[in-house]
Order: sequence, then C-alpha cells, then structure tokens
Amino acid sequence: MDSGEKKKRATYQDVLDAPPRMIAELIDGDLHLSNHPKGPAVSVSSTLGVELGSPFHRGRGGPGGWIIVHEPELHLDEDVLVPDLAGWRRERMPVIPADYFELAPDWICEVLSRSTEKYDRTAKLRAYAAHGVKYAWLVHPMRRTLEAYRLHAGQWLSVAALTDNERGRIEPFDAIEIDLAVLWADLPLPTRAGEDSGELEYEYQLSLPQ
Repeated sequence: MDSGEKKKRATYQDVLDAPPRMIAELIDGDLHLSNHPKGPAVSVSSTLGVELGSPFHRGRGGPGGWIIVHEPELHLDEDVLVPDLAGWRRERMPVIPADYFELAPDWICEVLSRSTEKYDRTAKLRAYAAHGVKYAWLVHPMRRTLEAYRLHAGQWLSVAALTDNERGRIEPFDAIEIDLAVLWADLPLPTRAGEDSGELEYEYQLSLPQ
C-alpha cells in the first residue's frame, strides 16, 4: 500500500462476510474478529443475566424497569458492537426492536478472557463511552473479579471493584446486593499454574469413590 493511500474502512458487509464461528464487530471503520466465549465465560454471563434478569428485567424481588439481553448486535452510527450483556431502562426502550439495536444501552457487561481483554478494555470501552453508554462492568471469570464503571464527562470512573466471594451493591443495579460467589459457583477451582502468563488456569477436581 502506498504511504499516501488511506486504509479502506470496513463496512457492515465485512461483518456479514466474517467467518461464521467468529464474533465480528466494527469500531471506527476497523473490523475486529474474536472467538465465541468458552465455558467459564458463558457460564458467568448466563448466571449474571439470571441474577439481574429476575429483579430488574422481570421485577421479581426487585424494582424492574429494565430490559436485559445477551449478546445484542448494537448498530451505533457506523459502529457495530456485541457486548456479552446489555441493559436498557424501559423508559428509554419499552420493547425489544424488531431488527438491530440502534439505541445505545444504559449498561453493558463484558466477560473478559485472555484473547479479548485488551480489546475490551481499550477500543471497545472507548466506543461505548463515545456512544454515551452510562455504565460498564468488566467481569473476569478466571481472576474472579468484577469491575464497575460510570461514565462521567466522557471518561470512565471506577465505582466498584469486587473479587472472589465479596458482596456489594453495584451501580446501576444497587437496589439489590450481588453475591459474587454465585457467579463462580459452577466453575472449576483456579490454580496458580498460569500466573506467569498473567492469568489463572483452571483445574478440575474429580471426586473419586472412597
């Protein structure tokens, strides 16, 4: 490519043409491909969706007032983003759209992995901020952490950082207390084997008959 030639911007057609086993997203004209989440991430995302869905989506044991969905395809201007979870206050989005989600969520959650963490923390969080998403949660199944951020003057401010079996009331769902132990309850126990790579690995413990 000539030094003076501009890089071609990716379009939604590139998303449609992406390999079917990949999650394709667009940010500022760049195409980002990532693998579908593996077992621990899927488990944590599903469990968190249930924990928030009952009190906030359905109003059972909580205030209701939200629509919370898994992996919606967001079409925000020219960007296409797929968060692991996203939530809209019903006063802004009373019903699910018939097509793509073109209204920025009030809250998103990304479940981090070794392959996606850098992208989720940088380009993707910047895009969410640019489109006015008010709250962002980052959950790491292997480190067993939950970080919560609120958008203020275009910048992400930390409002909570919990780990392991801690409990807390976390914006914007602070009407109830969240027990982090529930998120990891179905996961194998972590070991220190992956410490050198900056991430814990899992070790399954088998219960053998005595």
